[in-house]
Amino acid sequence: MPIIQTTGTFEECADELNDFINALERYPHTVLAFVLRAHLSGLLQALLINGLWTRDEVATFMQDMEQDALTVE
Repeated sequence: MPIIQTTGTFEECADELNDFINALERYPHTVLAFVLRAHLSGLLQALLINGLWTRDEVATFMQDMEQDALTVE
C-alpha cells in the first residue's frame, strides 16, 4: 500500500515538534541542543544535495538563526 504524504502547516509542525521535545524533558538542555544541531545539519545537507536550497540560502538561514539565538529580549 503506498504511503500518502500530506503537507501540514508551519503551526502544526511547530506544535508537534514542541510536544515531542517536551516529552524529552529528562535530557539536559545542552544534550538536546547538540542532538538538534546534528539533525538540523543533516536536514540542511539534504536540502543542498537535493537542490532545494543553495549554499547561499543555507548560509543566510544559519546567519538568521544565529541572530535569533543571540538576541535577548
